[in-house]
Amino acid sequence: MTIKDAYASAVQAHGLQADAAQVRIVEHLQRLQQQILQQNSFARRLRNWLPGARDYAGIRGIYLWGGVGRGKTLLMDLFFTSLAIEEKKRIHFHRMMSDIHARLRALGDIEDPLERIAADIAADTRVLCFDEFYVSDIADAMLLGKLLDGLFRRGVTLVTTSNSKPADLYSGGLQRERFWPAIALLEQHTDVIELDSGTDYRLQLLQEAGTYLTPAGDDANAKLQHYFDEIASTEIVENRTLQILGRDVRTRRCAKSIAWFDFLEICDGPRSQEDYIEIARWYPTVIISDIPQLTHELDNPGRRFVALVDEFYDRKVKLIVSAAAQVESLYSGERLQFEFRRTTSRLIEMQSNDYLHAAHLA
Repeated sequence: MTIKDAYASAVQAHGLQADAAQVRIVEHLQRLQQQILQQNSFARRLRNWLPGARDYAGIRGIYLWGGVGRGKTLLMDLFFTSLAIEEKKRIHFHRMMSDIHARLRALGDIEDPLERIAADIAADTRVLCFDEFYVSDIADAMLLGKLLDGLFRRGVTLVTTSNSKPADLYSGGLQRERFWPAIALLEQHTDVIELDSGTDYRLQLLQEAGTYLTPAGDDANAKLQHYFDEIASTEIVENRTLQILGRDVRTRRCAKSIAWFDFLEICDGPRSQEDYIEIARWYPTVIISDIPQLTHELDNPGRRFVALVDEFYDRKVKLIVSAAAQVESLYSGERLQFEFRRTTSRLIEMQSNDYLHAAHLA
């Protein structure tokens, strides 16, 4: 199956119309797939003639950038899953950088450790897919130039997504001039293509369907399940337990860009503002199901819910909930009346188009 076939199947499965901007990107990715497969066929013949041959000429990759919710990750994942070679790797950019830092610590004080790491990666990876190329940390900025140079010299093809074009990466960062070589390498070894679709499909779904569902129950949960599937697209994990500040927090479902929690799991027991800070940093969209009527007997979970909404609001997290009561009457106790006036106002604002259009502040 080619990426064209995979895209057509995905469009049909979700009952969508093919997006012209996405179709244009699929054409680019299809051509890249064909180049890789042709090279792979030649490499197999070369190994038959010259056992042990391994070197590949680098194929120019693709740097796909554009606004959130346009389908960049979906297209890259379709490219990856439909690419019929074994020497490929798909990883979130920040997870990759965490792994690089761990390898550097393990290697200790050796000469050119990034050359060693690049060689190790290239040994079994011809195509490397990064999701969400984003640089905010000076440590990452300092090492990326040498790492990318080592990978490209060894013939690794890079396919990556980002919200920014290469020239805007690490904009305003400390000692940004030391990041310029990495930008030059990205522009030299990838085709920089903007996915300029005007449609944010995740936002469209939330605007049309609403983000505050009442009453809670089976019907609401079925809608939440649909929202989750449409927003997550790929890499869905059921009942994943997150480790936050040494404490376990269990999700109903979890993916790269969205997490689903039951109310009592996220707002009852040993939870703090710090937990919500981490969750808001990790996930642009969060679902919370089965919020009960918050009486005075539930003041402790209610107080945590106030803290959660404050943090999510500040970080522009898209919050989707099912609740036992309308937002204006969700809290019926006395002690938290003052705090809940702010929470009620924020929950209402978080359903607005302006809020839903706001970029997530990771």
